[in-house]
Amino acid sequence: MAPMSLPPGFRFHPTDEELVAYYLDRKITGRTIELEIIPEVDLYKYEPWDLPDKSYLPSKDMEWYFFSSRDKKYPNGSRTNRATRAGYWKATGKDRPVQSQKQSSVGMKKTLVYYRGRAPHGLRTNWVMHEYRLIHSSCLTPSSSTLKDSYALCRVFKKSIQVSKTKEEKNQ
Repeated sequence: MAPMSLPPGFRFHPTDEELVAYYLDRKITGRTIELEIIPEVDLYKYEPWDLPDKSYLPSKDMEWYFFSSRDKKYPNGSRTNRATRAGYWKATGKDRPVQSQKQSSVGMKKTLVYYRGRAPHGLRTNWVMHEYRLIHSSCLTPSSSTLKDSYALCRVFKKSIQVSKTKEEKNQ
């Protein structure tokens, strides 16, 4: 599917719950999504600045959404490979639960920051990714339960640079 032409004023600003409980759940269970606006992209084959061109939604909001397979670093391990050609995505902080109004939590949200170069000497950038994964589905089948861990829904964005004020400016 190619980038689509949307009506003026259209905005795509789903909540964390909507991303997990609707979009990711339907992707994993094979149910249809009313409007296919989130492409499936192997995020770790591209640098973050190349990702906006892969989005179906041309956005001035500087925020893009993708389904991505969760590539394992080692064949029998649980660690995810998040290296690209020019750098890597590094997890920051703890995973946070995505709460639902119907049940306690439906998924987990992990925040990652992109670093240029190789660990541990990479240079931090302003590119950020929120990776959502499903932990519960109302209609998991035996085949989709294995898919649950293999797919993630990612929100990629570039933080605007915030210039900190000097002490003199703060006191005025």
